Amino acid sequence: MTGLYTQLRRLPEIAARWIEPNVRLFRTTRLPLVWGLAIVIGLLTAIAAILFRLAIGVIQWTWLGTTAETVVTAAAHVPWWTILLAPAVGGLFVGIYLERLQAKQRAGGVADVIEARAQGGRGLPFWSGISSAFITTVSLGCGASAGREGPVVHLGATIGTAICQTFRLPDASRRILLACGVASAVSASFNAPIAGVLFAHEVILGHYAMTAFVPIVIASVLGTLLSRAWFGDVAAFVIPDYQITSTLEIPAFALLGLTCAAVAVIFQFALIGTDWMARNVTMPLWLRPVVGGLAVGAIGIVFPEVLGVGYEATDSALKQQLPLTTMLILLVAKTAATSITLASRFGGGIFSPALYLGAMTGGAFGLIAASVFPELASSHGLYAILGMGAVAAAVLGAPFSTTMIVFELTGGYALSIALLIAVSIATGLTQAVHGRSYFHWQLEMRGVMLQEGAHKWLVRIVHVSDFVERLAEDEEHQPFDTEAGAPYLTLGDTLETALRVFDESGTNRLPVIDRARPDEVIGHASHVRALRFFNAALINNQVEEHR
Repeated sequence: MTGLYTQLRRLPEIAARWIEPNVRLFRTTRLPLVWGLAIVIGLLTAIAAILFRLAIGVIQWTWLGTTAETVVTAAAHVPWWTILLAPAVGGLFVGIYLERLQAKQRAGGVADVIEARAQGGRGLPFWSGISSAFITTVSLGCGASAGREGPVVHLGATIGTAICQTFRLPDASRRILLACGVASAVSASFNAPIAGVLFAHEVILGHYAMTAFVPIVIASVLGTLLSRAWFGDVAAFVIPDYQITSTLEIPAFALLGLTCAAVAVIFQFALIGTDWMARNVTMPLWLRPVVGGLAVGAIGIVFPEVLGVGYEATDSALKQQLPLTTMLILLVAKTAATSITLASRFGGGIFSPALYLGAMTGGAFGLIAASVFPELASSHGLYAILGMGAVAAAVLGAPFSTTMIVFELTGGYALSIALLIAVSIATGLTQAVHGRSYFHWQLEMRGVMLQEGAHKWLVRIVHVSDFVERLAEDEEHQPFDTEAGAPYLTLGDTLETALRVFDESGTNRLPVIDRARPDEVIGHASHVRALRFFNAALINNQVEEHR
């Protein structure tokens, strides 16, 4: 009994020894501050998302006479030349703004956020992000065929990054707060808090570390609450209560996944091909959106369903209000209109168009299935829901978050088995053809290779300035002649460049110069120190993903 009593008396000491390191880690990583900032970011991003959506409606009102998303209905009451010219006039404004005021001469999107995450939560200047959101409101408000969710994600990440600059936070915390802005943006846009959390983890962070989960949930919930307070607690698409008729339809769901994979692959090829063509056409930058706007307007005269975000047409497909021929034609028309829009430098994303194409694919597939097996096939509205999730997941490379978005958009979870079958097959086959999502294709076009792992992009974001051994202030700077042919490094060289110079020169220590003063050595870089820095960065990346 005495031994037991002694052990019981030591329980507080044992518990303290167990808890104290965890509490210390919690404090040293500044997670309490991160949680508090997640609240601020969640609220500010939700407000920005609401204002963004309202601004699109205001600009749309100038030519359609309504701020609602019923673009197709409103377009039926305006002259044809208004539909033709509205995107072109908006394109003229966008083109002039891009040429004279916008950094990088394009609007930002999800790919920029992924790149900023890789750079430690940096690389999203605040005013450039606000300017990018403004360009997108004009683009979508004047009828450009693209989505609003990607730009809102960029806006939310910009807000998160801007708030991080006020505090000295480690890169891991900066990445978490960037993801908090993304989560709030997605949840506020779709009224989908769970999807916001999953999207931030799956697409932006690329991991599901526990330290990131709590602040991201906080931001996502607050984004949803503010969105519901303003727009009401309703799903984006209110649809009938569809049910699966028979388990014998499972082969049909698999075939739908195959069909959606084909649509996703063609859509990505259309985006890539149109962008390549636009880059190879010599034309003033300000004129590109004008020409693209005229093309989109011309398509919109015949098929107004392609204009803007396209939620009204998507909703019609989900409610079985479109005939087979119309859905097949809209598949082609929307693919063309969105490809032209984005290649012409209009602001906008691909999420809404992917949902649109998926709904049309699924609806058309359902009608064909019903004509072949009328006694077994479920309603084509059900297939439209499944197609919506499958195409979007394949294009975005985000099967988990897209599946949850579809559940929360439609308010139904009864279709989970069918949706998972279609999403998995569509995503797998699209990856087999393209090998990457559309976002990672955009990044690779900029020379940012994130698809192959941390070791590939770390060597490009680490610079000699990070591991140089600078000369002491009282140490005499040595003269250096860059024309003499001796190997050297500059502060701005990447680790990849440094390792190549070390290898080619066969030396373990190189002089480092500043391009502003190329005639003197300001420090030295050693091969061992460079490799040690690289290994430490890899280890920190792994720790962050598993903590």
